[in-house]
Amino acid sequence: MPRILAIDYGIKRTGIAVTDELQIIASGLTSIPSDTIIPFLKDYFSKENVSAVLIGEPKQMNGLPSESAPIIEKFVETFSVEFPQMKVIRVDERFTSKMAFQTMIDSGLRKKQRQNKGLVDEIAATILLQDFLTRKMI
Repeated sequence: MPRILAIDYGIKRTGIAVTDELQIIASGLTSIPSDTIIPFLKDYFSKENVSAVLIGEPKQMNGLPSESAPIIEKFVETFSVEFPQMKVIRVDERFTSKMAFQTMIDSGLRKKQRQNKGLVDEIAATILLQDFLTRKMI
């Protein structure tokens, strides 16, 4: 089975997570500078079989798009042009960064480690993907 990849796109950094080949478990892959995402994905897709990409959809508490929505929409457009064959699934990303930070606290990471924003982005992408997988199984 092909993998599913999740992208937590941000202005500076992008967190990336991926499923195992059975699409059961989500794991953090990496966090990279956002301006390198397209070359990174071209390389990754050439090596791995990926059937779909989840991209976070930032929303406010009232369900309206957040301030970062236009930036992410522009990325989605660029992604769709670069990878027209790839299925894109948009998912609500509210609270994923807060959940990622709490996960870091709960796992006992030191304060210095919790300040690694790249790790927060990678964990947020993993949470996004695992939540998607869980809902898919229900």
